[in-house]
Amino acid sequence: MHTDGRIEQARLAYRRAVMDGEAGALDEADRDLDGVQADLALARGLVIHGRFLVRRAEDPEQAAEDPRELGLFEQAAQLYRARGEVRGEGEALFWVGCCQQVVRQDNEAALPALRRSLELATSTGDTVIMAEALRHLGIAEHAAGRLDAAREYLEESTRLRRADGAMAGVASNQVGLIYIAVGQGRHADALALAGEAHAIAEAAGARTIVRQVAEARAAAESV
Repeated sequence: MHTDGRIEQARLAYRRAVMDGEAGALDEADRDLDGVQADLALARGLVIHGRFLVRRAEDPEQAAEDPRELGLFEQAAQLYRARGEVRGEGEALFWVGCCQQVVRQDNEAALPALRRSLELATSTGDTVIMAEALRHLGIAEHAAGRLDAAREYLEESTRLRRADGAMAGVASNQVGLIYIAVGQGRHADALALAGEAHAIAEAAGARTIVRQVAEARAAAESV
């Protein structure tokens, strides 16, 4: 049921309880509204995170953490968990980990949420969140200097994104794979990845990723 429908059901539950004596309808309404609250917390957290990324791209020094972000994602995860919504909990936990990793730059703090997100997403077949969690686990491995593990995570994320038709996401992953290839001394692979990633990003109209690919290509060519 969509958000508007759940809110309307809560209004009807009030009438049923007050007019018809169906007190149990209020408990059902509480559960529905917890779902609405979880959806809203997740959506608001995403807006805040998006604003951070835009500001970081424009001027990194102006990209400060919004103190509401992490709490909103944690609230969403808790509410989904209480409702038994495994898919929703997996998505919210991914964003908990993403906030800790990307905004707070704390890979160690991010790992438990990212790993649990991957577990939950795998159990529900949510390949979108699986790919996201794998990508960010790869980023953590890359930062720790474990290039083989980082490559494995990113390649699996890329496989899932290709299967889902998320081609801009494929190109974004390939940016990371270019840097990994450079770090492993696989310069021919790095340049081949850069060529493919550029073509994919251009076709997808993903201008931000086109710029990132160009930067990664330059890094590969400079070695």
